[in-house]
Amino acid sequence: MGVSAAILVTGDLAVFTPDFGPAIVVVRPGTLAGSGPARHSGKPVCVEGDESKVQVPGCSYVAGNFSTPGVGTLEIQRLADDQLSRGVQTGGKHVLRAQGEFVARFTVTVPATQPGPTPTPDATPSYTGRGQFTTTNLNARG
Repeated sequence: MGVSAAILVTGDLAVFTPDFGPAIVVVRPGTLAGSGPARHSGKPVCVEGDESKVQVPGCSYVAGNFSTPGVGTLEIQRLADDQLSRGVQTGGKHVLRAQGEFVARFTVTVPATQPGPTPTPDATPSYTGRGQFTTTNLNARG
């Protein structure tokens, strides 16, 4: 097992990178809501599964020749192995840790379009990117 990392608590952020392959997304962070029974500084600890509740709707994007912006939702698709503490659990679930990069998904809700006499919509339903967690917790580690 590697060096311990700060555990995540309610209010910590999932920060997405703007590069989603050919799509460039105007990102905003998502806020984590912990569901673990343990608390740190009065806030519930984030556990495995809490990442799937992070959604950031209403983000605009462009992709390739589709230069008229579209809109979509950011979410966490999959955690990196080192983002789950194998040694620390609460309520029977592994706690989330602030290290590594997760795999993110941008799901298109309104396609970007290619300008022209007959605008062509982007046919790609989703794009894959990355992100990482940031925390204000500097002392609880797992």
